Amino acid sequence: MSVRVACCQVALAVGEAGRNRGRVLEAAERAAREGAGIVVLPELSNSGYVFHDLGEAHRLAEPLDGPTVRGWMDLSRRSGAVVVGGLCEDRGGRISNTAVLVDPSGEVTVYRKAHLWGEETLFFEPGDEEPPVVETDFGRIGVVICYDLEFPEWVRIVALAGCDILCAPTNWPLYPRPAGERPMEVVRVQANAAANRIFIAACDRAGPERGVRWVEGSVIADPDGWPLAGPREGEGIISASCDLATARDKRIGERNDVFADRRPELYGDVVKTNEERRQEAR
Repeated sequence: MSVRVACCQVALAVGEAGRNRGRVLEAAERAAREGAGIVVLPELSNSGYVFHDLGEAHRLAEPLDGPTVRGWMDLSRRSGAVVVGGLCEDRGGRISNTAVLVDPSGEVTVYRKAHLWGEETLFFEPGDEEPPVVETDFGRIGVVICYDLEFPEWVRIVALAGCDILCAPTNWPLYPRPAGERPMEVVRVQANAAANRIFIAACDRAGPERGVRWVEGSVIADPDGWPLAGPREGEGIISASCDLATARDKRIGERNDVFADRRPELYGDVVKTNEERRQEAR
């Protein structure tokens, strides 16, 4: 189950859909030529991120059978690689921040971002389905998008469903941090990987775009939480060989197993709604 995983950190420009598609596809093809079996692409890789208004977001959205996904399907068929990428999706008048997983058979698995960040709430409808876990020739691949990674319950759901590697298209805006410190977005990827004993491949983007700079934090973390590749500055491809079978061993020593040691009967408060918690506090 050893497979080379690649994240293609590409500079995107909002409103330049044809250019974005071309740059992303070129990077994905290069990663596949260099031996990647799983290729991860940024969030909203067809449209860019920093929309002026809802109308612009609608104009840049495209359906699942549009040119972006068709290009990824063709690449997957030709190369044998699984492609996971982000898409501004047109759903017949509604738009979603979507990720698709395409495998060489032509099967397309869709995930719509459940946790919307910042002004995304002005443009997108949130998804309401759990992240998928897809059985592929390389292993079991899960899919989430960007801000989803900040909800440990969401990542745990994927891990409990048997995910070996979680692929996460991202657009991480750059925020100040202390000198010499690793971006907190990358730290969260490492923590989620270690807590769940899975691989995580998070593919960020480069920029800038309409005054916004990006973390440029693409990273591939192993089940111990250590980076196998990334982060890196600017455009480029990071890759690492991942033995996905190791993600199925949840032991962390002779006496401990991060799944077997769970005590779900104690965790009820974690899944209570905010309203339920407010009622209890009265």
